[in-house]
Amino acid sequence: MDLTSPLPPRTPHDLIGVGLGPFNLSLAALADAVPGLRTLFLDAKPEFRWHPGLMVDGARMQVPFLADLVSLVDPTSPWSFLAYLRAHDRLFPFYFAEQSHLTRREYEHYCRWAAERLPNCRFASPVRAVSWDARTRLFQVSLPGGRTVPARNVVLGVGTAPVVPAAFTALHTAGSVHHAEEYLGVRHSLSGASDVTVVGSGQSGAEIFLDLLRRRGDAPGPQLRWITRSQALAPMEYSKLGLEHFTPDYTRYFHGLPEGVRERLVPAQWQLYKAASADTLAEIHAALYDRTLGGAPADAVILPGTEIEAARPGPCGGLELHCRHLQTGSAHTVRTDATILATGYSARRPALLDPLADLVDWDQQGRYRVDLDHRVGLRPDVTAGLYVQNAELHTHGVGTPDLGLGAHRAATILNAVAGRTIHRLPARTAWTTFGVPRQSSAWSEASALALTPEP
Repeated sequence: MDLTSPLPPRTPHDLIGVGLGPFNLSLAALADAVPGLRTLFLDAKPEFRWHPGLMVDGARMQVPFLADLVSLVDPTSPWSFLAYLRAHDRLFPFYFAEQSHLTRREYEHYCRWAAERLPNCRFASPVRAVSWDARTRLFQVSLPGGRTVPARNVVLGVGTAPVVPAAFTALHTAGSVHHAEEYLGVRHSLSGASDVTVVGSGQSGAEIFLDLLRRRGDAPGPQLRWITRSQALAPMEYSKLGLEHFTPDYTRYFHGLPEGVRERLVPAQWQLYKAASADTLAEIHAALYDRTLGGAPADAVILPGTEIEAARPGPCGGLELHCRHLQTGSAHTVRTDATILATGYSARRPALLDPLADLVDWDQQGRYRVDLDHRVGLRPDVTAGLYVQNAELHTHGVGTPDLGLGAHRAATILNAVAGRTIHRLPARTAWTTFGVPRQSSAWSEASALALTPEP
């Protein structure tokens, strides 16, 4: 559909997706060619882009290739990664490569291939606002030029925003420090720095630190420093049973927990979704080992368990980072020329939702209340559906940002929007039983009855 042409009157879309990252792209792919379902997906960007500042050479995905847009729901889909390989005559090379984890570059190219061909996706189409029309009982999605498109359901896939710690807010605003998402754009400027600091121990921090090590090679280069609040540079949990926390079974269990339990649980599970891969940590160790051959200095410092309490411009240029070691309580100051913040991302509340602010059932922390189908709680008289993707970590747990659950979530939303089963989903996806087993509950009830004295 050409968005510049007049829209037919009274033809609301069943579903409009706002934002076209991997998650809404998955929904667009699974919704493609569903009979009788009118869908449209809009994004302000001119083309599909996915973390362009982190496309470091050799960086790989942390999930296998089956975590593509569709395969874990519909492996026969024409939008699968294998279909992409076939379209590019790369099936045999991929087969011989024996690499189940794609490079980020190939994953982005695959997503762009799908986005450019899906008929329900439109780029260069910014959404100004989403409002509720009580007369038509439809959402009105406002586009540039005063045009609006009606929709029975809206799915927000606007992505997450970079997290900048409070100590760095003013410096980041002034352009004195950069978030990891900007890394490739500023990497060339780091070559003249004599001291570079990376903050944050997740996968992005590890990849940037490794890239800086490799670019320096054997020649003298800047002092490199890696600082993190984490008590250790522990690898991502990647055991087979540990990975079952990224199944729909665990999502259902987590969603049913009391809110207070969920709030305590997510931070304690950081190693499931915030840590670096063991392979990347091993490559960092190998790079340091090779650099110190023959007694040469590593010119690198790794400081775990260290919090940066304040950051300000140094008296002679560069920055001063005022740090505290969390276990000993000791304070020290680091002087550095450049700082990269690999401090992650968090869900954001987009301004385009402002017209709906009074209709949303916000929780005490100003977050969406989200049901198991990923539908946001709204005022009872709003009958249309507002859904979110990757904004429900607090209600759905550590699998929320994981690409491996993207297709399942998209299919869940699609089934809910359609009011019927478009994509059949498995009843059980994990060997692990999360929570109390059913037979134990039944035994407890039977035991209680047996022990109850007769009247």
